[in-house]
Amino acid sequence: MYKNGKYRETDKMSDLICENYPMVLVMSRFGIALGFGEKNIGEVCRQNGVDSCTFLTVVNFLTQDINTPVTHVDNCLSIDSLITYLHNAHDYFLNFRLPHLRRKLLEAISECPQDVAFVIQRFFDEYAEEVNKHMSYEEKVVFPYVRGLLDGKKDPKYNISIFRKRHDQIEMKIIELKNILIKYYPGAGSNLLNSVLFDIFATEQDLASHNHVEDYLFMPAILALEKTIK
Repeated sequence: MYKNGKYRETDKMSDLICENYPMVLVMSRFGIALGFGEKNIGEVCRQNGVDSCTFLTVVNFLTQDINTPVTHVDNCLSIDSLITYLHNAHDYFLNFRLPHLRRKLLEAISECPQDVAFVIQRFFDEYAEEVNKHMSYEEKVVFPYVRGLLDGKKDPKYNISIFRKRHDQIEMKIIELKNILIKYYPGAGSNLLNSVLFDIFATEQDLASHNHVEDYLFMPAILALEKTIK
């Protein structure tokens, strides 16, 4: 994928971001800041201590919109770097995006009937809790297990096949929240409420892309790693 993808180390980082603006989040989760001028992807990665193969693998995976598990994971892929990327994404969702969205949502519905505001807030909080449960499981169980594999240690009581997503539950919660706002919100519309709804759609899409990387890139890589350890 890294070798056959659209983007390569010699492409300008600015071209990647301008052509695919969601990649600014990918860049950030690898610890790369803005302000890289005309430098190419390889140069920017090296200056920021980022594994360029892993960065390009994720970028090409997402920009190609691949919907099946990767059957061949490039040997240059750094699983440790991929874990760092996923961990930083978790931190972004749990400690920035969802809290910020919650504050904005509560402000937008402050003028609607109290019982309706309560229901909307409850649905959002249940959604955020599902996201938190899913990501906390990965942080506490999956990532330590994988780091053990990288050290050559295999837990006889666990394997990556046990790692089954709870994405369906997460998706149902946010669908219910969107339906309340789109179909049944009783108050007058406002620019702030429309902005919140737009942010909810964007958050849903961003989280879906994150889950996509976990399901179709991360898990196949760990399955391949498990086979190398007796």
